[in-house]
Amino acid sequence: MTEPVSPTEAFGTLSTYQKFLQKEGLPIIRGFHIDDLKTVEVQPWARKDAKGAYLNLEGTGDTNDAYICEIAPGKATAPQRHLYEEVIFVVSGRGATSVWLDDNRKQTFEWGPGSLFSPPLNAWHQHFNGQGDQPARLLGVTTVPLVLDLFHNEKFVFNNDFLFDDRFSGEADYFGSQGKLYGVRLWETNFVPDVRRFKLMDLAQRGAGGVGVVFEISNNTLCAHISEMPTRRYKKCHRHGPGAHVIIIGGEGYSFCYPAGGERQRVYWHDGSMFVPPDMWYHQHFNTSAEPARYLAIRWGGQKFRMPCMKTDVEGALSIVQRGNQIEYEDEDPIVYEIFKAALAKNGLEPDMAAFFPGREL
Repeated sequence: MTEPVSPTEAFGTLSTYQKFLQKEGLPIIRGFHIDDLKTVEVQPWARKDAKGAYLNLEGTGDTNDAYICEIAPGKATAPQRHLYEEVIFVVSGRGATSVWLDDNRKQTFEWGPGSLFSPPLNAWHQHFNGQGDQPARLLGVTTVPLVLDLFHNEKFVFNNDFLFDDRFSGEADYFGSQGKLYGVRLWETNFVPDVRRFKLMDLAQRGAGGVGVVFEISNNTLCAHISEMPTRRYKKCHRHGPGAHVIIIGGEGYSFCYPAGGERQRVYWHDGSMFVPPDMWYHQHFNTSAEPARYLAIRWGGQKFRMPCMKTDVEGALSIVQRGNQIEYEDEDPIVYEIFKAALAKNGLEPDMAAFFPGREL
């Protein structure tokens, strides 16, 4: 009698998405942190007729993922459509994107450094580098790991003619509308010209006198937010689900990331850095520069189309004392402030946190 074949021998250990990454043949960067998105090594990417690299960081929990796409001067990517969402941030360069449906209702919009947009789900789209002397570099955050692992059929994902007309039906102003504000800081839009200059609103619950805005974009389940903290201050420690790609778009500093009860890991960042806090790891952001520090987070957690399974309450501010996911300043380990003070001293600066620790000698 022959021995039965083990599941590992029969099926292997890789997910459909991991096998897809191998076939793409691009560099795959892993770990927690990208020092500079502008200098990530890229290689020829046949599917997009461009160059690229996958940023497969551990904090995604294989729920979403990111890539760099670099378009040569004066060139364009191959036309694409697919059954996964992607939110695109322009790292560098200027150009344009065309979006159309099968009946060829095409519209084109221009973008530049700091632009944020999302091609509608399964609509054809093509990116053009409008510069003749230098490449353009785009960062995309996508839901492709979940989609490929769920359907495990590339033809279905990349060659499907279903029209999601509830998301996009060729509206002429789809990428030109000014957007709409809901509540205090929820902005629904399909295109942001420059996240570095977007006006932000009060974000008191995260502390440090910070400001921010949340974007609902292209009727996605993925969304984004911008947060900014003043010089010489730091935000409250908090945690949430996986997949928040934090992209630094101004200032310098560091963040602590750690699991409950675990050792703090410090990630240093500057304009162009990116990191992804792992699922339900505490993380806390510190501005050690003499200017405001601003970041963009592309993530799960939209309010229009919710994903409760992702534990995406990044806006929530319920204290751990109240069984929430935020550590208030008065409850944090005093060593946090001392480390921050020492980091600022290296830059010839002192903390500006006295207003947030009433009655405590700093």
